Amino acid sequence: MSRSFILFCLIPFLHGCNNPSHTPRTPNILFILVDDLGKEWVSCYGADSILTPNVDRLADTGILFDNAWVMPQCTPTRVSFLTGQYPFHTGWINHWDVPRWGAQCHFDPKYYKTIALALQKQGYKTCIAGKWQVNDFRVQPRILKDHGFDEYCMWTGYETGNPPSAERYWDPYIHTLQGSKTYSGQFGEDVFTDFILDFMERYRQEPMFIYYPMVLTHTPLVATPNHREAETAIEKHKAMVRYMDHSVGRLIKGLERLGLREQTVVVWTTDNGTSGSIEGHLKGEPVRGGKVKLSQNGMAMPFIVNAPAYRQEGLKTGELVDITDLFPTFLELAGGSIEAWNGDGRSFCEMIQGKTNKTNRDWVLSMGGRPALLRDGKVVPRTKFAPRAIGNKTHKLVVNEDREVIALFNIQSDPFEKINLLGREKALDREEKERLLQVLEDMPGHDAWPRYDPTPKQSWDLTPENGSK
Repeated sequence: MSRSFILFCLIPFLHGCNNPSHTPRTPNILFILVDDLGKEWVSCYGADSILTPNVDRLADTGILFDNAWVMPQCTPTRVSFLTGQYPFHTGWINHWDVPRWGAQCHFDPKYYKTIALALQKQGYKTCIAGKWQVNDFRVQPRILKDHGFDEYCMWTGYETGNPPSAERYWDPYIHTLQGSKTYSGQFGEDVFTDFILDFMERYRQEPMFIYYPMVLTHTPLVATPNHREAETAIEKHKAMVRYMDHSVGRLIKGLERLGLREQTVVVWTTDNGTSGSIEGHLKGEPVRGGKVKLSQNGMAMPFIVNAPAYRQEGLKTGELVDITDLFPTFLELAGGSIEAWNGDGRSFCEMIQGKTNKTNRDWVLSMGGRPALLRDGKVVPRTKFAPRAIGNKTHKLVVNEDREVIALFNIQSDPFEKINLLGREKALDREEKERLLQVLEDMPGHDAWPRYDPTPKQSWDLTPENGSK
């Protein structure tokens, strides 16, 4: 066979490798979910009191979404991501800290199929590192395998009766395939980041899905390895935000070192707003942390997609996305079919790929927060119909547990929600209100309850720490 013939055959392949429009069929997916951090602490969103250069770099070379919604507290956001379904369908509406409160409750793989399982079926190697909290690893030590994760490195969440397990930062108590133990002298986020970097290196020849639900920047406030001198609450909070950014930077550099950066889609967002004890500044306005609240600082979070292979750089969009959208988006990016998928999320895969500048959404939803209740031995939502916010690009309705609209905001012209327009709407406000009311009308009148087969009863079950009766 002649050299010229070989070169002729190679030309299309070589051209594809260097062509900006050439994209990997099954890219790696790295999803980073920061704990308790609003836009007022991310500099590319206009935070005035902090610099987050590594996160900013993801935005500068990717897509920054300005209308991305999550749920206002930990549990409903995370379950909504994992399942691609809204809390009123899954029943995981309110926070329930399984290792701490028990009550034989758990996130049951029998009833909930995760994005990790879906991607495993597409041939992905899967791992998770960081925070979980919806299963008790003492009772279910290998439960993350059942949820679709090949490997894991997790802060267990505080386990009632086990004081070392309270630690997630210094001397963290971490669960892996080898069991649970304290990592003396180490900082939790370093353990998680090192684990992910090792996973990347070992499986770099295969498509990977990496879910990194960080423990930063949730309280307790602590000094970090890069800012050991931090003493006051605000100094520690800033140190933790900076270390979050530092950890993100380590992962991106790791991808570059391994030659994986071009073939990896990175999504970075947060699970809900900052703790209410912390005040930041956003575009010159003071912003008190909105965690648990249905205000914008509680559920309209920073959201960045960075996918170098698709050459979508420096874009800022007001298109709508919410946390349920990641399930179908990741599945479609991985080459899977979403035609038969019946979740609530809408794929925006084609926007990431540069095939359109639109997402497939007219409205987004946020709901949930505060601890669930324990009734007749069953973990149930606090109310029959949870308060919720429904929004589009310009307006937002806030609805109470009686399905009554209690607020209407023009979040485009009034992003800090200073003026409740209810009862004094102009024509455009009324038009948008009617659109959102129709969404409300289509929602079921009774939210689902969490589904689970009870785990064996434990000595720490039924503790009253959550204030439930």
